[in-house]
Amino acid sequence: MRLILVIVIFGSSLISAQNKDFSLEEIMSGTFFPEGLTELRSMADGEFFTVIQSDQNGYNNTLAQYNYATGDFESALFRCGDFDELTRIVDYALSSDEKHILIAAELKAVYRRSTLGRYYVYNRADNTLVLLSKDWIQEPVFSPDGTKVAFVKENDIYYRDLLLEETIRVTEDGQKNKIINGLTDWVYEEEFAFVRAFEWSPEGTHIAYLKFDEEAVMEFSMDVYGEGLYPQQSVFKYPKAGTANATVSLHLYDLGAARVRNIDLTAHNYAYIPRLTWTKDHEVFSVLLSNRAQDQLDLIFVDIQDGNANLVHTERDDAYVSVEDDLLYLNDNSFILSSESDGWRHLYHYARDGKLIRQITSGPWEVTAFYGFDPQTGRLYFQSTERGSLYRDLYSVSISGKNKVRLSQNLGTNTAAFSKGFGYFIQTFSSSNQPNQYTLHRALDGGLLRTLINNQELINELARYDVAPKEFSVININDESLNMYTIKPTDFDPTKSYPVLLFQYSGPGSQSVADRWGGQRDYWHQLLVQQGLIVVCVDGRGTGFKGRDFKKMTQFELGKYEVQDQIAVARTLSKLPYVAQDRIGIWGWSYGGFMSANALFQGQGIFAMAISVAPVTSWRYYDTIYTERYMGLPQDNPSGYDDNSPISHVADMEGDLLLIHGSADDNVHLQNSMQLIDALIEADKDFQWRIYPDKNHGIRGGRTSLNLYRTMTDFVSTKLLHTTTNNQ
Repeated sequence: MRLILVIVIFGSSLISAQNKDFSLEEIMSGTFFPEGLTELRSMADGEFFTVIQSDQNGYNNTLAQYNYATGDFESALFRCGDFDELTRIVDYALSSDEKHILIAAELKAVYRRSTLGRYYVYNRADNTLVLLSKDWIQEPVFSPDGTKVAFVKENDIYYRDLLLEETIRVTEDGQKNKIINGLTDWVYEEEFAFVRAFEWSPEGTHIAYLKFDEEAVMEFSMDVYGEGLYPQQSVFKYPKAGTANATVSLHLYDLGAARVRNIDLTAHNYAYIPRLTWTKDHEVFSVLLSNRAQDQLDLIFVDIQDGNANLVHTERDDAYVSVEDDLLYLNDNSFILSSESDGWRHLYHYARDGKLIRQITSGPWEVTAFYGFDPQTGRLYFQSTERGSLYRDLYSVSISGKNKVRLSQNLGTNTAAFSKGFGYFIQTFSSSNQPNQYTLHRALDGGLLRTLINNQELINELARYDVAPKEFSVININDESLNMYTIKPTDFDPTKSYPVLLFQYSGPGSQSVADRWGGQRDYWHQLLVQQGLIVVCVDGRGTGFKGRDFKKMTQFELGKYEVQDQIAVARTLSKLPYVAQDRIGIWGWSYGGFMSANALFQGQGIFAMAISVAPVTSWRYYDTIYTERYMGLPQDNPSGYDDNSPISHVADMEGDLLLIHGSADDNVHLQNSMQLIDALIEADKDFQWRIYPDKNHGIRGGRTSLNLYRTMTDFVSTKLLHTTTNNQ
């Protein structure tokens, strides 16, 4: 009897040792980050790829060439050790003939996607390295023949002739906060997701570019505190909803004549030029034009000989037309483009004159990425939700729309990076219980060639922890079946009562409920669950990948139906016997912060607490392109803007609020939280808040993330678990 007792105690201690609890230090230090695959870039022949490699000290100092099929090392294309000027490779690009390599030695961030850099050009033939410019420059790119590099310096376009060893200035009028040549302004970069606004012609004889005149755009300024005696101001142009945008014009530079031609677009009704692309015809380039309401998107062909700009295709929608990165020209200058015209996003093939040839894909599912077209096989490669909106799979299909083949097998989230020529692709697969797995495949049939990274070490490490699974389901709310996941404690007992924390983002076309591997936030949810809390996430109306009508039904009323859904979810959950109905909370970041504050204020008696991080508190404070796409102009829709603002509902607040913001948030300005704070004070409402000095929208850097998540953990523990925490 004594022996049995000893065995049982020993066995219990083993189980306890193998089911460790997560700590914030581990989560924030990256202990559980999956191993990633260093970016592999296909070489021109599609048989080899390049990758940056590091030495024993962790310096990225070698650009290596490998064979796709065998994985064997072929050669070192460049080594920093051969030159005194360079100690590391931050980024690189090969010219199309692969005779030159553009190497970024230093990069520093400007905004979300833009950087300033110092660049060198390496000549592989004579083993020489030259500094492209002694100044910080942006967006350098080789000409198609590899003999020149165009770039932007201080808002003007230049190009360096590598053969003549001279630099030519293309534009002369660039000036900060006034004129930008060849780069996008803040709002284009953020909402249309591109920075370089110039393109070489296929023969390298011309450069087409956009010019942004920001004179009429209002300036936004924010203090940057730093460590000096006085703070400095960061001042930049930021058009808020209903105010003036930059005037954007289209231009064409002829290198031979050293002359700029202004392209006349006055015949077309447009406010934005969200894309600039050269077609397969070297004398024709294209632009997409959008009106300010963004409910019409026109494809325009521009002839470089006469400068004529002709309408080729138009997309219209009663709500809005999204700008995607799936426009692809084929050799005959016909083109592939996606559309939601049948209620789901699918691929269409148009002739060069804009006439529809055929709809290539169809069905009650979405094409979520278009990878390209292989002219040798006549097949297109894409990603879709055909096996359900929670999942992503890889497919190929004939341009005729026939003979569709699913290339991915595992159920979860599959993405691909294809080699040039579409001989191979690297697949990234993950699910809610499988960290990122990287494998190499044949493109034609998806056949597995080899596994590159399987993250088995992380799987083994997590096996020692008390990891609760995500349970996927649907919940019927407001006559809709909404996707939901639930995370319950591993020792869940349905006879007990548990507090619940709702997490959501809820923005138009977004998705939080998906079968994919999570990140830092998901690990934090695990920490809360191990303390005895249930985490629930529901994608309400207005989110993505369930068809056009489901996504766009929130038009002109952002924050109305989404808030109704989250309140209804909380009410429904509160009726479950194991849910403590007086201890339901909600949290979110950015759009999710807007939502969580709104839900607390409007869900009286439903939510005990909310955490609102970096929230929009009135759409009047946010930028033109994003806001007006979904809300129209505030002058035309004042009730839509004001009735759904958290500021309008502070008087009804019950429960506890934690408000968090970074003081240097160039995206969702601190102004949003300050206006909400003022309204809360005037309404005599108590709340907690925390401002992180000089932190942007991501609120990270140094020990910031640890402090932020510790603050949120303490708040959740105190308000929902009714415990005082002293988290690690």
